[in-house]
Amino acid sequence: MATFLYKLGRFAFRRRHAVTLLWVALLALAGAGAATAPAPTSGSFSMPGTEAQRAFDLLEERFPGGSADGATARVVFKAPDGQKMTDPANKARVDKAVADLRAGSDQVASVTDPYTAQAVSRDGATAYIHVAYKANGMELTDATRDALTKTGEEARDGGLTVEIGGDALQAMPETGTGEIIGVVVAGIVLVVTFGSLVAAGLPLLTAIVGVGIGVASITALASALDLGTTTGTLATMIGLAVGIDYALFIVSRYRAELAEGRDPEDAAGRAVGTAGSAVVFAGLTVVIALVGLAVVNIPMLTKMGVAAAGTVAIAVLIALTFIPALLGYSGRRILGRKARKALDGSRSDADGTAADPADSEGAAKTVVLGKKDGDREAAEAAPNGGTRWARFVLRRPIAVLLVGVVGLGALAVPAASLEMGLPDDGAQPTSTTQRRAYDLLSEGFGPGSNGPLMVVVDGDRDAAAKAAGTIKKLEGVAAVTPPLPNKAGDTAMITVVPKDRPSSTATEDLVHDIRERTGDDVLVTGQTAMNIDFSQKMNDALLPYLALVVGLAFLLLMVVFRSVLVPLKAALGFLLSVVAALGAVVAVFQWGWLGSVFGVEQTGPIMSMMPIFMVGVVFGLAMDYEVFLVTRMREAYVHGERPGEAIVTGFRHGARVVTAAAVIMIAVFAGFIGASEQMVKMIGFGLAAAVLFDAFVVRMAIVPAVLALLGHKAWWLPRWLDRVLPNVDVEGEGLRKRLGDDADRPADPDADRPNRLVGV
Repeated sequence: MATFLYKLGRFAFRRRHAVTLLWVALLALAGAGAATAPAPTSGSFSMPGTEAQRAFDLLEERFPGGSADGATARVVFKAPDGQKMTDPANKARVDKAVADLRAGSDQVASVTDPYTAQAVSRDGATAYIHVAYKANGMELTDATRDALTKTGEEARDGGLTVEIGGDALQAMPETGTGEIIGVVVAGIVLVVTFGSLVAAGLPLLTAIVGVGIGVASITALASALDLGTTTGTLATMIGLAVGIDYALFIVSRYRAELAEGRDPEDAAGRAVGTAGSAVVFAGLTVVIALVGLAVVNIPMLTKMGVAAAGTVAIAVLIALTFIPALLGYSGRRILGRKARKALDGSRSDADGTAADPADSEGAAKTVVLGKKDGDREAAEAAPNGGTRWARFVLRRPIAVLLVGVVGLGALAVPAASLEMGLPDDGAQPTSTTQRRAYDLLSEGFGPGSNGPLMVVVDGDRDAAAKAAGTIKKLEGVAAVTPPLPNKAGDTAMITVVPKDRPSSTATEDLVHDIRERTGDDVLVTGQTAMNIDFSQKMNDALLPYLALVVGLAFLLLMVVFRSVLVPLKAALGFLLSVVAALGAVVAVFQWGWLGSVFGVEQTGPIMSMMPIFMVGVVFGLAMDYEVFLVTRMREAYVHGERPGEAIVTGFRHGARVVTAAAVIMIAVFAGFIGASEQMVKMIGFGLAAAVLFDAFVVRMAIVPAVLALLGHKAWWLPRWLDRVLPNVDVEGEGLRKRLGDDADRPADPDADRPNRLVGV
């Protein structure tokens, strides 16, 4: 593979005009397709195999036009002190609001009159209008939402307290601010890392191009493939992350090759042939993690995963072709001014031309021009931070390993108390109308009124009456409405109001009790039951998903590293960092520790998507860092260095790049912590914590400590397995032989080693 990618890199470098025009044309084509395509909808949401979905399907069949899965809104009114909602003036304002809502949009399916639907509280101070829509919350038009909010504002002008709850006001959380913060921080980190605006600009430019092509393609195909507006969100987040990472890896290796005296075209080929191999396999691990979301068997998640995987594939292709093409334009300007000056001084000295002796002497320490092991001498003379840290770990591997494992283990303890669910409007900030409506309903009608259950009885009136009677006797039931039969009389709907709030464990227990006590012909659905079934489905899919993703990635990493223990260590370290991050999420968002610091106003269950989402996203990024860092160690080991020296070499060349990539990703994800939506806040915090733990504790501390303790055994592979596994030459050994690099190396791989370390 390294040889093929070497040729590809040189080809892209030489044909940079054609390659650049090709990518620009693809971006323009995707943009044109997105601009002319029909507007995307939210996509159909279904959960095959769940009781809530079967109930929705039955309602669609037996109650045609009822829009069982449509959005809902509750316009809540509270009378001023000393007044009641039954007072003539207040009643007139509510009647007008009912009329305005019915005429406000053709997406409205029904509007209930609170005075005939028993939607006035016992003390008469609170009343609410229930609005049902024909479309789900993400498919409602802006005009429909505007009509809803305008109705509330007009009623509020009459002196009433009016708040609006329900999912009708639901909208995709704005993520632009988080992305902008991430890009700005990425630019700063890249400039500090490379010391060159050109080197810093390339990863940003190519990542934006890749995300642009991916998201524009998703938008263009959204209507035809029913992808929906939410599909591009994950693709944007992941595409931006890996796009910057992969370009960073290639550019960093290109700069290293230039510093060793290669001409730009050869340096580009070698960078793609070596770092590019790591990019290919890192990209494959991300694709496996994203496509593996199909295991959950929720079509929307499957589409999101496949779309994001496509964006990752584009990022890999850009890193292998577009980056070397742009390097052809930049040449040696990719280096900082001081590095270029030192390089030019050394080249002049090598050519026998006049050069300042001081410059030549300094350059000889940093630039290799045919001297044997000159890069090692330079590194020994001026070790960088990665070198010093690696040597520290090599001197105290057991202590570093224990501190890392015990520390992450302590952080993981709260994960044992993980409670999963989907947050309701009670988790919204108190400044939102949804939260205030939630509180008014809880005060006037009880917390369960915010999430009534819809019970569907597949039977005649007697069966429905029997089911209603059974449900009334259950613990946790606040109210049960009389059964509402369909025209044929073979199906009925019953509304059940729980005593507790929708996201509580008591309400979840009530749903399970209804299902157990009423028989197979009685189905429970509604938004609350749908959330419960969704959480259960995600929980059931977690272990199969982990087994699939980690198992396939384990096989892939065995091919990359030609080892059994290194992939095993990578997988176990990843699991440790994810569980620790989940523990941190539980401590903050479920227990409330440091909640005020992160703006958590209401504790509650952890979003049910969180574990699988973290596994999918963080696994891909973690394997990026693992592959890039350890591949460089493997390369050094294959080329003759002892295990300890290979670890130092890997950190000397890769630690700074991996650190920069991790800081960028942490900044991107942390930018979402400031969002008002609790779900977005939780995702941002969880992903930032997971990347922090995995990059700096697992990859930077636990990995070198384990490799130091294993020594040569780390690279052990049974002979029979070595024969079975394909040899993809990720470390570039075949490329090195082809280019004749071994002629410059000493015959004895242990000769002239200045970095001798005791025990390694």
